[in-house]
Amino acid sequence: MYSEKVMEHFSNPHNMGEIENADGVGTVGNAKCGDIMKIFLKIENNIITDAKFKTFGCGAAIATSSMATDLIIGKSVDEALTLTNSAVVEALEGLPPVKVHCSVLAEEAVKAAISDYYKKNGIDKEIPGLDCHCHGDHCNCEK
Repeated sequence: MYSEKVMEHFSNPHNMGEIENADGVGTVGNAKCGDIMKIFLKIENNIITDAKFKTFGCGAAIATSSMATDLIIGKSVDEALTLTNSAVVEALEGLPPVKVHCSVLAEEAVKAAISDYYKKNGIDKEIPGLDCHCHGDHCNCEK
């Protein structure tokens, strides 16, 4: 069973869409379940001023994408890098165990978008726990 918070973010997702000329874009997916998340970031003076997402997947995937973008808007890039899947689950007031992988994808998509931002800006900084290979507006990331 899903929490009210999950249902609210699924039924009325926040920050859905694309950002043209995004400063960072991260795409991650899970072949086993078919969920694909793409996160777009607008960053000014090291602060995430906007975040949008496009997600192909189940209700939990949409809800976790929505919540992850809510949690990082207004944060510094370094603060956004500390986002964990557990924080997303907690903010959504829980997820069924079989859907926790969606929160992991949300965390990875945010980190992939930040990795893309670093690469576009010549910032040499490794993102812990994420192996990303970014080209243009696409990142292929693995945990």
